[in-house]
Amino acid sequence: MSHATNLSRRKFLASSGIGLTAALQGQASRQQPRGRVKVAAIYTVFHHRSHAHVILEKFLRPYFFNGKRIQPPVEVVSFYADQRLAEGDMTQDVSRQFKVPVYKTIADALTLGGKELAVDAVLSIGEHGSYRTNKLGQVEYPRKRFFDEITAVMRRSRRFVPLFNDKHLSYRWDWAREMYDTSRKLGIPLMAGSSVPLAQRRPALALPADAAVEEAVSIHGGGLESYDFHGLEVLQSIVEARKGGEQGVSGVEFLTGDALWRAAQQGRWSRQLAEAAMAAEFGDRKVPDLSRPIPGEKPEPAHGLLLTYRDGFKATVLKIGRSAVRWNFACKLAGDKRLHATSYYVGPWGNRCLFMALSHAIQDHFVQRRSPYPVERTLLTTGVLEAVMRSRQEGRRIATPHLNFAYQPRDFTAFREMGASWKTLEGVAEPRGINPIGDR
Repeated sequence: MSHATNLSRRKFLASSGIGLTAALQGQASRQQPRGRVKVAAIYTVFHHRSHAHVILEKFLRPYFFNGKRIQPPVEVVSFYADQRLAEGDMTQDVSRQFKVPVYKTIADALTLGGKELAVDAVLSIGEHGSYRTNKLGQVEYPRKRFFDEITAVMRRSRRFVPLFNDKHLSYRWDWAREMYDTSRKLGIPLMAGSSVPLAQRRPALALPADAAVEEAVSIHGGGLESYDFHGLEVLQSIVEARKGGEQGVSGVEFLTGDALWRAAQQGRWSRQLAEAAMAAEFGDRKVPDLSRPIPGEKPEPAHGLLLTYRDGFKATVLKIGRSAVRWNFACKLAGDKRLHATSYYVGPWGNRCLFMALSHAIQDHFVQRRSPYPVERTLLTTGVLEAVMRSRQEGRRIATPHLNFAYQPRDFTAFREMGASWKTLEGVAEPRGINPIGDR
């Protein structure tokens, strides 16, 4: 697949099919389901705290969002499990408890064992499980295979329903772009991405509309690739709203060890911004030295993803320390001496409650047939992540002409958790099973 290096926003929208035909729009309006939306859940594996668990429990039981108890407006009517565990697998128990049949194929899960598409939306969760890690260090999750089998049923049935793809689209850019283009060509409302941008921001952070952002830093404390993706989505979910909208990324570089800290000394990324981001997490406590192990955490080498955008903006995603709940951000605005920083709080029980807001957003997508935020955000972060992994392997900066595309942001404030839910759940022991609001 070829990609022009100077693809304008108008040409990109036209080539990707964002400008749907009137016929497709009319067809979509006629497909609005009556009553509760019927959902097929397609996932890799289902165990405690897997993504299948922490997402699906909010589809099967009431959950909290911004302090309100939400009854899901959807009904899960089928499961497909790509893998089963010898111990700790939850598929069969949850199937019995909620009377959701488990099908042997994706096609059967979408047709409920018949010939035609019999659901109103599809939840595709391609995370966790035992899958090959390739030479770039990417886990080859079967998200593209899931997508192909799902869309094959839609094509055959000539009916196209909302689809959610958990996390990034694929470990391969060409597959990710194909997924995006196919969804636009067929008129499939597609949503994808990370749960973290929907978490509570402490302190609250809302940049002025059309802000002129000069530089930004996003920090996580997790693993290579899997958490780098979340760090990219946190970054992109804020900076995409900068003045002029998103214009694309021209190049990326992966750095670690002495090279990372030399780059800071050379002004290629701002250590001052990184310290401000960490200060948002640590508050009154002493902010740790970024280049040294953080007290109380397992020592792990830091690494950084350096991004250069087409409009001259630059940003960095850093992995600092070892904490699964470290999500920090800071940026500098033109003409403003202040540094704007926040830390994303995910609620109690580690990252499990974080998926309340995401599940709420997905369910709105299924009902309204429109993603709360642009799927182009995740198309871009998918491409950046794949290029970063190649940079890591090859030890050089990678030019990204294929990421030369633009999109406009969408205000997704209504889908962010503001913290009211935690007043009820703080101090409640984390429950087992399908119990998103604990003993309450």
